[in-house]
Amino acid sequence: MPNFDQYNISLDVVHKHLEVIDVPSIVASRDDPWWNQTLTQVNDSVVRLGVVHGEFHWHKHDNDDEFFFVISGRLFIDMEDRTLELGPGQGATITKGVMHRPRAPEKTVMLMVETCAIVPTGD
Repeated sequence: MPNFDQYNISLDVVHKHLEVIDVPSIVASRDDPWWNQTLTQVNDSVVRLGVVHGEFHWHKHDNDDEFFFVISGRLFIDMEDRTLELGPGQGATITKGVMHRPRAPEKTVMLMVETCAIVPTGD
């Protein structure tokens, strides 16, 4: 059973439309090992910022696809049959229902786009 206390995840939308979002300032203020914050809502989806180092647990989202885009660092997304490696400027969509585990061997900054209804820790 995963220890969800190791994650600092906030689903509150912190920026309204037409508001500047200063990602470097946000990143500089974080030192948590696994931190996610919902930045803004776009229709029925949200854009989330992650500043992560270490491993998330294995999980899946039965009804939601999930897009990861790396700004800095390296992100590995393990799946049952393979691993995707993403570097700066690279992204990938994980299809709903696919068991996966994101992990970052170094401090990694990423954006995620997912539905408003997603449970980040999995279904």
